[in-house]
Amino acid sequence: MNFLKSFCLTIVLALTSLSLSAQPIDPVAWKTSVKQDAEGVYAITFSASVDKGWHIYDLGPYEGGPMATTFTFEGEGFELQGAVEASVESVKQHNDIFDMEIGHYEGSVDFVQKVKAQSGTVINVMAEWMVCNDENCVTGERDFKIKLGEGVAPAVKAEVKSAFEADGGSIWGYILSAVGWALVALLTPCVFPMIPMTVSFFLKGSGSVAKGRFRALMYGLFIILLYTLPIGVIIFLTWLIGGDAVTADIFNWISTHWLPNILFFTVFMVFAASFFGAFEIVLPEKLVNDSDAKADKGGLAGIFFMALTLVLVSFSCTGPIIGSALIQSTSGEVWTPIITMFAFSVVFALPFTLFALFPSWLKQLPKSGGWLNSVKVVLGFVELALGLKFLSVADQTYHWGLLDREVYLALWIAIFSLLGLYLLGKLKFKHDSDMPYLSVTRLIFAIISFSFVVYMLPGMWGAPLNALSGYLPPIQSQDFVMGSGVAVSANGEKSVSGVKYGDVLELPHNLDGFFDLAEAEAYAKQVGKPLFVDFTGHGCVNCREMESRVWADERVLDILRNDYVIVALYADDKLKVDEADWVTTDSGKVLKTLGKINSYYALKTYGVNAQPYYVLQGADGKPLVEPRGYNLDVEAFVEFLQNGVKAYNESK
Repeated sequence: MNFLKSFCLTIVLALTSLSLSAQPIDPVAWKTSVKQDAEGVYAITFSASVDKGWHIYDLGPYEGGPMATTFTFEGEGFELQGAVEASVESVKQHNDIFDMEIGHYEGSVDFVQKVKAQSGTVINVMAEWMVCNDENCVTGERDFKIKLGEGVAPAVKAEVKSAFEADGGSIWGYILSAVGWALVALLTPCVFPMIPMTVSFFLKGSGSVAKGRFRALMYGLFIILLYTLPIGVIIFLTWLIGGDAVTADIFNWISTHWLPNILFFTVFMVFAASFFGAFEIVLPEKLVNDSDAKADKGGLAGIFFMALTLVLVSFSCTGPIIGSALIQSTSGEVWTPIITMFAFSVVFALPFTLFALFPSWLKQLPKSGGWLNSVKVVLGFVELALGLKFLSVADQTYHWGLLDREVYLALWIAIFSLLGLYLLGKLKFKHDSDMPYLSVTRLIFAIISFSFVVYMLPGMWGAPLNALSGYLPPIQSQDFVMGSGVAVSANGEKSVSGVKYGDVLELPHNLDGFFDLAEAEAYAKQVGKPLFVDFTGHGCVNCREMESRVWADERVLDILRNDYVIVALYADDKLKVDEADWVTTDSGKVLKTLGKINSYYALKTYGVNAQPYYVLQGADGKPLVEPRGYNLDVEAFVEFLQNGVKAYNESK
């Protein structure tokens, strides 16, 4: 059955898209041009186009402030004529965090550098910048290879370094996830039978094929609007009332606070029970009936109410799926749920439009039957597994100790083992039909499910399980790790003990370290080592991936253990610190929890407010090399650490 196979593939797509790592998105696009001003004098222009909602800092410089835009020129046979100049005046504003006046540009700006040289001279230029919005800052760099008199050659390299991490993943991850969920929703018992019914209605009742297709197109458009506009209006009103900062705070609260995470966990469990057949999630009957009655009207109004009726009638199947897609997207930017819902609704509405344009395709649709309920049940198992992530975030953030790594793994092993048994026909739910034989498709996906279980089993004894590292609790929460030992120093004794907050926080891989910056700085000065500052978070997916895939490398561990003093600063920890450690911000707000204090320090000192972010700090409290964000390149991370040690030794 082709559509059942397609369903299974979409399940894989949906699960795979959930594991996509957050990739840095550069909000600045660059163009370059060269113009000859006079004999032997050229003007090189670097045009920056900044995305809406972002701003790029001007040429500065800002000692102790944010990273200004800079251009470094290298090569031979040329002479700079003055400094780089901007085409427009920057917007100057006093920044309370840095306590200085800082200039920035929005929209577009040109940076011009004049050089004196002969035609054909090659100049290598490295541009570095920081671009920020109300939530995040991104540092970037790009190299240009410019040949005077012959235009601009392709850049020898282009790299964007993210100073923040979008915990649920990149926008493309959310879009792919929404597409997967929409395809699954189409194959549920509440929706699938509606496709031929509604399309046939349009084609038969319209008077002409062309008119029928137009009505079907409008039907699809109304479905998209009904799904997308409500969430867009809610977010817009939130922004209108409180501005960007309030909207961002709300989404940050949703991502880290125990209340929404427990609520989301409960919702996922309820959705799973509904898919298993325990009950049906339905809207009030009067609401559905009123909408259905108005659908009999002619014109666009009738089509609109017919679309509304579909949305309401199918809610028992699509409600949990929409909720799943939206909840996952709340860990992204504030506009991510709108894009997520738009992607979902487009894919959801697409079959109604396509089958109206190509009605002969209707003959190829499989008949409704028990396989549709199997779709719901499989989705119920997926909901069970995904819902545990929210409970895990609350558990780690508040140190409840309810869902340590081995408990989390045990639950996933049980869930996917039961899924495999269901696919084999060994389990039967309330609305399932009798299965006289096992299809090849169900057998294949049962094998996949059991193979996944086999993959997870070694994790019960401490195997890293890199493919799942971003979604499992940290390995240091596991009670037993086979072959593990206590991290020791060169003389065989543990290097630090009784550290502040060490009773509730741990470092991965049995590393020894601190969780309070002042304490770590004092110890680093005592032992004469540089400081490795790890801005991290309990709910940070990319932090766990870095620890599992990069930190776990023996070379990295060796350097961290022997050459650095480590301090992990959790930005989302809810532990209330002693009153003596409270911090008052420049605006007069008193910060009382460990996470808020660490987050404020990261923003004020480095202009970043998300994780992971790694700083190699010298004895003077300043970075030894350029800080580093999320990047799974192990070789580059080793070089990063080695360069920090080298710079520290040279500074003595």
